[in-house]
Amino acid sequence: MPRHNPALHRSQKAPMTRAKRRFLIAGVIVLLAAFGWVVAIVAAPAFQRTIVMTSGADNGIYRGFADRYAPILKRAGIKLDIRSSSGSVENYERLRDPNSAYEAGFIQSGTTSPKETDGLQTIAAVSYEPIWVFYRGDTTVDRLSQLRGKKISTGVPGSGLLNVAQVLLGYSGITSQNSTLLQMDAPAAYQGLESGRIDAAFFIGRPDAEMQKTLLNSNLKLMSFAQADALVQKFPSLSKIVLPRASTSVVDDLPRTDVTLLAATALLVSKDTLHPALVYLLLDAAHAVHGGEDYFTPLGTFPNLKTEEFPVSDESVRYFKSGQPFLYRSLPFWLASVIERRLLILVPFAALLIGLLQALPRLLEARMKKRLVVWYREIKALEDEVWSNSEPTRSQIAQWSEEIENIDANASRIRIPYRYFQDVYALKQAIGVVRDRIAHVAQRTKE
Repeated sequence: MPRHNPALHRSQKAPMTRAKRRFLIAGVIVLLAAFGWVVAIVAAPAFQRTIVMTSGADNGIYRGFADRYAPILKRAGIKLDIRSSSGSVENYERLRDPNSAYEAGFIQSGTTSPKETDGLQTIAAVSYEPIWVFYRGDTTVDRLSQLRGKKISTGVPGSGLLNVAQVLLGYSGITSQNSTLLQMDAPAAYQGLESGRIDAAFFIGRPDAEMQKTLLNSNLKLMSFAQADALVQKFPSLSKIVLPRASTSVVDDLPRTDVTLLAATALLVSKDTLHPALVYLLLDAAHAVHGGEDYFTPLGTFPNLKTEEFPVSDESVRYFKSGQPFLYRSLPFWLASVIERRLLILVPFAALLIGLLQALPRLLEARMKKRLVVWYREIKALEDEVWSNSEPTRSQIAQWSEEIENIDANASRIRIPYRYFQDVYALKQAIGVVRDRIAHVAQRTKE
């Protein structure tokens, strides 16, 4: 049907102006550009192939964890970029900075005051971090308050050890006003104890760490926390653990009694923007590294989600409930991540396609009806004019007759599927009714 049909001089709309046409074209271009931009973002490579991790001191417990994670992640095609730090506090500061490159790291429980705006999430609690207090002298020390007036090493700035040591000492009445508190790293503290320059020192780490093995096999004394239950009740981020008698050496019976220790918990933390697939990989690494028996825990104790310091990631909740998603269990990691990413596009488009397929018959029917509706409108406008004109001239009647014949001729040329022919003949019946009305008016005028 031509865009401007001469037969439609009553109901045909005015043609679109150039300005409106340009505006419409510009709108379509903007929409297509926006759509292309969205698709480009979603269809971009699944995610980076590197995780930047803030670990801790080069020879510390966190660095040891990270070094064991790296080969596990490498098997999945992910490089772990491990960067040293002074410890837990610095790790927290790095991760909470939204503009930093750091994406994951280890934070010691109880060493920070998380805020909702930090944008951090716990992937898992991965290990106990025993707190050791070694000292010199003949008197047995089993309460921190006994260290009043002594020279005490408490760790280095930025470390979780410094934070927890200061808190425990302060709660036990030990302050910089009544004792000498020194900020020293582990090797310096050990040398200070051996040389007699300091009286006691806090350390943190697993019993199999080189520094701990050196300390446990030295002549220095290890403090057993007689008040552990009260301290754990006061500081829920700490746990009470026991180093069994002879666990260092059965031959030499070291230690010669069970030793009660306090322990913080190492938390594997990430920014909440970390890709879910990478969270699953870190959880796999955590299970491989921390899932076995430990000095203080039975098989399977770690990793776990027994922590409330940071919000727990949704992926961790699903992982501990039912393991990795089906795609990651069944396919190579790179392929599973590609498919998962593409599903973000395919699923909405599939839903849109289904909706379009369901709407297509109705749209087609509406389009077919529209071809007829324009003629019905023209007929109605013509009929209204005939009825409203009580004394038409012969030229008007001739014009009406010509119009109705033009409408009939155009209606006969409408291209429409066979199943809509009944609508075409209904239109012709309407044309016949108006033609009869015009003929009746013409006859009356002759009389």
